[in-house]
Amino acid sequence: MYRLLERIEKLEAEQTELKAENAALRQENAQLRAENKELKARLAQTSQNSHKPPSQEGYHKKPALPKTSGKKQGGQKGHPGNTLQMVSQADQVVECKPGKCSCGADLAAGSLRVVESRQVFDLPQPKLQVLEYRRLSGSCQQCGAKVSGSFPPQVSAPVQYGEGVLALGVVLSNACQVSYQKISLLFSDLFGYKINTSTLLKANKQVYEGLGQSEAVIKTALTNSQLAHFDETGLRVEGRLHWLHTCSNEQYSYLFVDSHRGSKALRGENSILPEFTGWAVHDCLGTYFTFTNCKHSVCGAHLLRELEALIEAGSRWATAMKTLLLSLYHHSRQGKHQVHYFAYWQELYEDFCQQGLQEEPLPEYQHKARPRKTKGRNLLERLLKHKDAVLAFAQHQLVPFTNNQAERDLRPAKGKLKVAGCFRTFSGAATYARIQCFVATCRKQQQNLFHQLKNALLGHTFLTMTALAT
Repeated sequence: MYRLLERIEKLEAEQTELKAENAALRQENAQLRAENKELKARLAQTSQNSHKPPSQEGYHKKPALPKTSGKKQGGQKGHPGNTLQMVSQADQVVECKPGKCSCGADLAAGSLRVVESRQVFDLPQPKLQVLEYRRLSGSCQQCGAKVSGSFPPQVSAPVQYGEGVLALGVVLSNACQVSYQKISLLFSDLFGYKINTSTLLKANKQVYEGLGQSEAVIKTALTNSQLAHFDETGLRVEGRLHWLHTCSNEQYSYLFVDSHRGSKALRGENSILPEFTGWAVHDCLGTYFTFTNCKHSVCGAHLLRELEALIEAGSRWATAMKTLLLSLYHHSRQGKHQVHYFAYWQELYEDFCQQGLQEEPLPEYQHKARPRKTKGRNLLERLLKHKDAVLAFAQHQLVPFTNNQAERDLRPAKGKLKVAGCFRTFSGAATYARIQCFVATCRKQQQNLFHQLKNALLGHTFLTMTALAT
């Protein structure tokens, strides 16, 4: 009997031990499953369901196959064409005279007349024009003193390049993202002169200094605007991560470089946000919402990508929320008009958020660490916290649905980095930022970029002239 009791106690102890071991294995299994799910979701990230840019998708990027619409390829009906038009006065005329008649006789004198004309638009052989300045001197008729003329201020060396050459170098290096070595090679092929990279660096520096007042005009215009787009992107400067910040609208673009991304940069002297009082369109970076002097709107495209990732993981509330946002976008006519019955849409928004609170798991509290939350709950809490900013596009006609304007103004910098790799100095990055914001502003206002950069080398642009006129 004693042995039987001892055996029972031993089996009960083993059972307790196995239960504890089984519970630990279950917990470990659940943890590994969650980790596996998270890693799979990370591997499944694309530019369509996350903030990952298309350039980082590598060979897994889906081919951009054309969508079948049933229409023929080429320009569609109603598409504004850009066809060459004949000019009234050609630079050169070539007469195509007929020979003898088919019967062998000569043509009658004075019978030739134009029956048809065709025009060919072509480039002449590129050639540098050499302009020589001669400084003259003479003697006064009365006192005999020697009087000499003066060279223009921009002519400071015995031999130098003019504003046209320097402006073209700045256009190619900044607006077209061409490397200095290729610009030098291009000049050699076209003009027979291999321009030095030091000359190109000096040209960019001169334009940077000449655009100081123009940049101030741009900052003032954006500060006083009713709506502006804000964003930032990383870039390598002096071997470290820096941030290129932008503020822009349909007429102006402003860029500046800072070693910080958040509050230190956005509250610094280069930032527009501390004095901005209009609508600020941006992503969900928390620092933006600390500015209470302006009204906020969140980019809808960012939210749709995050919702798409949750939908791929089987989230029901994310499906409903994405449908709601797209419906609001449709009813607001692509974010350009106010929607009717806004209270109804707002109630649906809150209902879907409550549905999400039921679906998403509660935060997992950890010892001496912040509670661990799923991506879905993080997004859900942002949607609840910034409800007015998310729905601003549907309630205010001025506010757009996306922050694409700011992203378009940052995109050229990525092309520049692909060519240059990085900026070796902070001054080089600041020079690029100021020139690029002027380039974008010129294009938005249909100004001739080459002509305006030549003026910048002389210290004035259309922006400074307009400011003086007002």
